[in-house]
Amino acid sequence: MASVDVPERIANHDRLERSHISSRRRLLAMEVDNIRLDWATAEAMAFGTLIAEGHSVRLSGQDCRRGTFSHRHAAFTDQSSESLYFPFDHWQKAEGKYRVVNSNLSELAVMGFEYGYSWEDPRTLVLWEAQFGDFNNGAQIIIDQFLASGESKWMKQSGLVLLLPHGYDGAGPDHSSGRLERFLQLVDSPALDAVSSKQSIDWKDFTHNSNMIVANLTTPANYYHLLRRQQQRAFRKPVALLAPKTLLRLPQATSSIHDMGPEQLSSSSTLMSL
Repeated sequence: MASVDVPERIANHDRLERSHISSRRRLLAMEVDNIRLDWATAEAMAFGTLIAEGHSVRLSGQDCRRGTFSHRHAAFTDQSSESLYFPFDHWQKAEGKYRVVNSNLSELAVMGFEYGYSWEDPRTLVLWEAQFGDFNNGAQIIIDQFLASGESKWMKQSGLVLLLPHGYDGAGPDHSSGRLERFLQLVDSPALDAVSSKQSIDWKDFTHNSNMIVANLTTPANYYHLLRRQQQRAFRKPVALLAPKTLLRLPQATSSIHDMGPEQLSSSSTLMSL
């Protein structure tokens, strides 16, 4: 329960205490077979298991501490002093660093910085979360010139993960699409020829030789494994992840604790402590 382990001296907002901290504690205190994990809890588990294994996690974006849809709450604000408390910074099992940075609203500058960060420190899972809207196009030149083609031009790999809100499930202008089609057009892999000719595909070879991964996930377990895979494999690839909105709190879009296997990725004792 490290992600919601907040000392009593921190005066949390009453609504946050009820809707996030207490509810997650109750969830993780249930019998293991009855636990159904939502997206935010699965993300916290992915981050926590990685930093427990010695990896670091860095997430940036406007309001990313809270989460684009107020679902993450990586930090808690003391209502008395306005100081911030990051639970993972005080977790005894943490071997890596956990940094969640509320950046300025500049897609071009911030995504470019995080791309460079992922180059320099491949041991860190680097993520950029788009603000509440379809605004990754503000960083289109970073996506085109660096993310999609950087490895072939400079022979350096990046594991940057783009969290793109809405996917196709938003509502109204500028809040309806993560522009999935643009990212799919940028994917380049020899395995695509096999797809078009209906040949069998070696998916490990597909991901190794692709310039980037585009993902549209449907369960928290999918999300958990994708984040961990970024650091567990021996190479790095950027990921454009169509992060959902409607699925974040949908009761049907949850995963069992057992879906977070296989056991060699993370022990059940470490998972339950998150």
